[in-house]
Amino acid sequence: MKRIIKTFILLILINFSMAQIFLLASEDSLLKIGNEDSKVTVKVFSSLTCPHCANFHKKVFYDLKKEYIDLGKVKFEHHSFPLDLAALNAEKVVRCSSDVEKRFQLLSKIYESQNKWAVGSDINKINDSIKKIGLNLGLSSLKIDKCLKDEKVQEKILNERIEAQKKYKIESTPTIYINKKKYNGDHDYKKFKKSLEKLL
Repeated sequence: MKRIIKTFILLILINFSMAQIFLLASEDSLLKIGNEDSKVTVKVFSSLTCPHCANFHKKVFYDLKKEYIDLGKVKFEHHSFPLDLAALNAEKVVRCSSDVEKRFQLLSKIYESQNKWAVGSDINKINDSIKKIGLNLGLSSLKIDKCLKDEKVQEKILNERIEAQKKYKIESTPTIYINKKKYNGDHDYKKFKKSLEKLL
């Protein structure tokens, strides 16, 4: 049954890509950063083609990292929840590096240039654009090509999506949790910060 669900999701992603529909971490392990013993954990379930996800990353993540994550006060987790084939492939490239800092650099660059690569319906052109981001951050062409074809990583990402859907009842991206409570506020750092401070 689980295999059928994964196949169904993959078919949906492929169809979304072909129809130009973009609904607005070892090498395949969870991407997380920060102190494991932090009192606060921020979980962000996102699709790399989602404009609101990119907006949260740019408006909240950088300040959050500087003021809380780097100081050991908060642990941050990026959970992949791809809504289309382009997002799935971008996630594969993020996981192409085994270095956590490099992964977050890839994640940031992918979000920062989202409006340049996450366009059109030609998945090959999209893959080429994603590949350029990886090349600019030091990944080899051969490694990126291997990552894009890696079926085990693809299966893991789709499994994570299925499990997240079951556990957190995700209806849109980004879905954000601060510890066990869903954050429903604006993607404004000052407002987000207030929610954190109550728990520290």
